[in-house]
Parts: sequence; structure tokens; C-alpha cells
Amino acid sequence: MPGENYLSVNRESWNRRTDVHWASEFYDVQGFLEGRSSLKEIERDLLGDLSGKELLHLQCHFGQDTLSLARLGATVTGVDLSDRAIERARELATRAMLPARFICSDVYDLRQQDQQLYDLVFTSYGTIGWLPDLNRWAGVIAASLKPGGRFVIADFHPVVWMYDDDFSTVAYSYFNTGAIVETETGTYADRNAPISGEYVLWNHSLAEVVNSLLANSIRIDVLNEYNYSPWNCFRHTVELQPGRFTIRHLDQKIPMVFGIAGTRAES
Repeated sequence: MPGENYLSVNRESWNRRTDVHWASEFYDVQGFLEGRSSLKEIERDLLGDLSGKELLHLQCHFGQDTLSLARLGATVTGVDLSDRAIERARELATRAMLPARFICSDVYDLRQQDQQLYDLVFTSYGTIGWLPDLNRWAGVIAASLKPGGRFVIADFHPVVWMYDDDFSTVAYSYFNTGAIVETETGTYADRNAPISGEYVLWNHSLAEVVNSLLANSIRIDVLNEYNYSPWNCFRHTVELQPGRFTIRHLDQKIPMVFGIAGTRAES
């Protein structure tokens, strides 16, 4: 069945990408080491003051956002499926001289490795599409939070994933109708990179995201939608304002990012 071995397929996909991303202008590792934050205004506003917070960052890639959160005063733990990404995250933490803990794990299996409870769980940009079951995802989030702890997500809007790569036609369902198996050449951070391979994704509607959190005792405090992407990672983009990218021919007519902040029930 499509997606049956999605964990191994996607781990290999991210292992292939990691060193390319590390070397890319898109991620600008040298700039990060010189003090640049990788966090965007959208998530910074949702996160608020992080001083003294114990924070869990799900699907952290090679840790730039995790370590940017550490620079804001959080005690951070980053989690990612890719063993190569976790190796690079530990290297980045060492080079940046920032304290951080990194765990190589699938999101669903995380609680088997990490029983800690956190003040805040965070995830961002291109994360939930790699997961087939958002109810299980939200269950892990709730189980990782202290009572009254907060959850924050900033991710690409599900409307974006309805389009083909050229944003010329609606090619996929807005709803989760099953695994989407694709083959990619290059990567969003370097489209000319000499890598290619298969990966597996799922589309999730905004209602599915919200209802999965509510079903796992996470109250929704904020739900925002944005008509731009803070990352220039799509084709045919134009920068309308500094750090705000939209699809040129769609003229800001579609939502490109959503943000949610929620709170775990006290009991």
C-alpha cells in the first residue's frame, strides 16, 4: 500500500537533504553562527516570552529554530526523525555554544524515549504533512505538556498543498484522502542539488488540525491565517514586503500560513 513504509522512506529523504540544506544559502548556517535568528515574526508573536521555559521542539530538522529558541531563554529539546539531521543539530549546538538536547525519534514514538513534561511544545513549517494521523500527533503533544502548558504551531496552510508545484492547477484534495507518494529532484533549499528520491506526505485540513487538538484537551486560544509565507521556498514567488513572499500570479488571494496557540487543560 502507498505509504506503508513511510517512516523509512521519509527518514532517507531527510537524510539526503540535510547536508545540502546545511550548505545552502537558504539556511545560512554561517549567519546563524554569527547571531542571526531563524525564527520568523509569526511564531515569535505566538510564542511570547520564553525566559526559563522548558520547551520541546517537534520535527526540528538540524536545529536552527531549536537553538534560536534557546537564545531567547528557553531550555530546549529538539526531536527529528532524521538521524543525520540530529547529528548536524548537535554539531550546530556545539559550534554555537548553546545548551540543547536532541533526540532522534519519530513523533509518535517520542514518549517511549522522553517522559519529561514541558511548559511549551512547538512545531513549525512543513511538519504535519509528514504525519498520517493528527489525533496521535495531538495525543503526543498533550502527553508532553504540563497541565496549563502551551502549544504553538506555525505551518503552511493546507490550501497551499492543494496546488501543483507551479501553482497552476488544483492537483490534490484539501482533505486527508490518504498517502501522497512523490519523487523529488533537488530540494526547496537548493532546487539544483544533485539529489533525488521518493517521499510520502498527507494533506490535513484546518478543521482536522483544530479538532485533533481539541479532542486531546488542548484549548485553542489563537487561530491566525496569513496571506504570505515568511520563507521563500515555493516557485513563482514575489517579495511584496521584506520577508513576506507570495505567489506572483495568485496576487495574495490564498492563505499561505496558519498559526495556532493553545493551552493544555489543567486536569
